[in-house]
Amino acid sequence: MTESAAPPIEELLGHPVVAEVTANVNAELVERRSYRPPVCKVFDSPYTVLEETDEYHFEIDAEARRQLPKIIDNRVQKVVGLGETDCSDSIKERCTRRRSIGIVFSGGPAPGGHNVIAGLYDAAKKANPENRIFGFILGPDGIIENDAVELTQERVDQFRNLGGFTMIKTGRTKIDTPKKMELSRQTCKELGLDALVIVGGDDSNTNAAFLAQELYDDGVQVIGVPKTIDGDIQVRDDSGKVLCAMSFGFHSAARAFAADISNLSNDCSSDVKYWHICKVMGRVASHLALEVALQTHANMTMIGEDMANYVDKRRLEAARSDGTTDYTAYGMTLRHMSRVICDGILRRAAVGKNYGVLVLPEGVLEFINEIQVFIIKLNTIIADYNKTHDTDFHSDFLLLEDKLEYLRRLARRSREEEFLSVWNTRDDDLFNDIPDFFQEGLLTERDAHGNFQFSQVETEKVVMGLVKDYLDQLKERGQYKVGISREYYEKTMKKGGLDPDRFGPALFQKFEGEEYLLVKESIFSLKTLSQEMAKEGLIEEKKPLPEPLEKIFKKSVPNFKTQIHFYGYDGRGSDPTRFDCIYTYNLGHTAFSLVANKATGQMAAVKNLEHDFETWTPIGIPISGLMRLEERKGRLALVIEKSVVDTNSTSFRVLEALREKWLAAAPGDDHYRRPGPIRFSGKSEEERPITLVLNALEGQV
Repeated sequence: MTESAAPPIEELLGHPVVAEVTANVNAELVERRSYRPPVCKVFDSPYTVLEETDEYHFEIDAEARRQLPKIIDNRVQKVVGLGETDCSDSIKERCTRRRSIGIVFSGGPAPGGHNVIAGLYDAAKKANPENRIFGFILGPDGIIENDAVELTQERVDQFRNLGGFTMIKTGRTKIDTPKKMELSRQTCKELGLDALVIVGGDDSNTNAAFLAQELYDDGVQVIGVPKTIDGDIQVRDDSGKVLCAMSFGFHSAARAFAADISNLSNDCSSDVKYWHICKVMGRVASHLALEVALQTHANMTMIGEDMANYVDKRRLEAARSDGTTDYTAYGMTLRHMSRVICDGILRRAAVGKNYGVLVLPEGVLEFINEIQVFIIKLNTIIADYNKTHDTDFHSDFLLLEDKLEYLRRLARRSREEEFLSVWNTRDDDLFNDIPDFFQEGLLTERDAHGNFQFSQVETEKVVMGLVKDYLDQLKERGQYKVGISREYYEKTMKKGGLDPDRFGPALFQKFEGEEYLLVKESIFSLKTLSQEMAKEGLIEEKKPLPEPLEKIFKKSVPNFKTQIHFYGYDGRGSDPTRFDCIYTYNLGHTAFSLVANKATGQMAAVKNLEHDFETWTPIGIPISGLMRLEERKGRLALVIEKSVVDTNSTSFRVLEALREKWLAAAPGDDHYRRPGPIRFSGKSEEERPITLVLNALEGQV
């Protein structure tokens, strides 16, 4: 039999099967592009108007009133649909007159952004086919440099329901100087824009408010759209009424992370030798970590806001007995957090599960009180040193050990002399518990504003460094053991000709009636095992250990192995879930209704996201009412306040109640949940984030 000659590559590439399976377009892409999300009932009407309401109240920041006088009195606006017979000619003319609208993506991508454009485009073309939509290229730089492209039906259709911001790209430039503002004004004038829609996070919507103020007299409306996978744009009024339950992109990113982390649950429970450490995006808020925990039932999930609320009652009580108050008892320490994690690892290992999944939010260290205290104190020490010595701290102390010695001297002086120092002995002790690389990080040069550069910290490395160190100590003390199933023990001993009931009481901490058996703490090596067995008269001294005993012991010795994973860019670039497809398409329609009705300085939003789609209500929220003074880069600035996890919310309370169950530190199976991948076909895709489903129950249970 002779081998046939391989066909020429040109002929192979021209084969229809090869062309089909290597094409950019596949069945999933075709289905996504062809899907048309449903719209809120009001958008089925030929016209929409805005109905202002005083139902919601926001406390206005005095600085916002001073800097944003032209939009500061905006109120919440509800989009209302009107039929042909319900409309005056002036309303019809206002809704249908020819407009030019610009749209820009600002900040990192979030799944669903393309559908904001699609919703805006479809609504605008439905109102008047001569309406023009311009997309600014590469974010706000496109506005400053007048780099825009007019969007066509073909271009919009190409990206419907797809992830990324690929259609017009994105960027992080801020329009925050008079020169940039003037260039933006010129761009709007040259393009003849009636309105500008800014799709972004808290900083970008803050930027939208200032643009609305600056362009007000030019007749250019500015509308913001809430985008961030972190889920930290959530709007409630002063009384707690929810106007925007979640920014878009959050559900898709959480589902993408959850699918991958669920796969790791399958992996670790299969080869039973790894702890998977999963860091998920969320520097300021832990919403993604909470949603991922609810999606996957990971064995342990640290929620930063929960740790910030921690109170060490034992320390408080000890201080009270001395007639003092220990303010360091408020907030979880880094050491305590590592001990909490170690405790979970030990308890699982005791029932034979020396593996698991741990979820950490990216910004977990920012919720550790002592870390914040360290940063404040070290900033002060470095600044004082530079001022006092008229030199540079980092130039005088080049090596980490030199810097640590300087801190030790400060601690000693605070203890031994009448010397007032921000750095005391307790600070020094706690600081020395931190791994060297993190000490180095906390002592590196500050940025141009004197601030610590937190983004450079490897969170998971810091936490797991402490965990591993403590586990090593416990292992040396014989306290970290892998539990041996009774069945395995008895089978192994009998196979080697030994009586399991005779050796069991001498070998294990508890023997009678236990499903999993823990080797005694005093037995932490083959030598101590031999000594213990000889002491009990089970073997002769200096004789080799029976092979079954050695095998049982080695199986009880833990080998703590970790795999580190970071979930961020993959989630923000994923294709959107059906929820985000529908949500963002309606946000685009809402943005057009706000533009068509002359609104400016408003954020397009959809109320009742946490409930069934039939109850969704498109609204405009005054951005100025959400702004507060915060320290940014060493100075106070007006920004939209980020929303963090509410530890009194139903979603968090459910997680807290199920933590013990999901830790699964008991014989039997784990309780891992399989959320599955994001899919666009079938009927099993969930309708909305689990956190929203649970929080919607508030007041009902």
